[in-house]
Amino acid sequence: MSFFAGKKVIALGDRDGIPGPAIEEVIKASGGEIVFSATECFV
Repeated sequence: MSFFAGKKVIALGDRDGIPGPAIEEVIKASGGEIVFSATECFV
């Protein structure tokens, strides 16, 4: 069983780092459910 299996996740990505959609794919592959995903610029 995965750590994210059956859990709801909010994914906040960084424009210069790992974007939200990439985090979203990893969470989905691990059995988690994405509630909200965004890529922001943290300056």
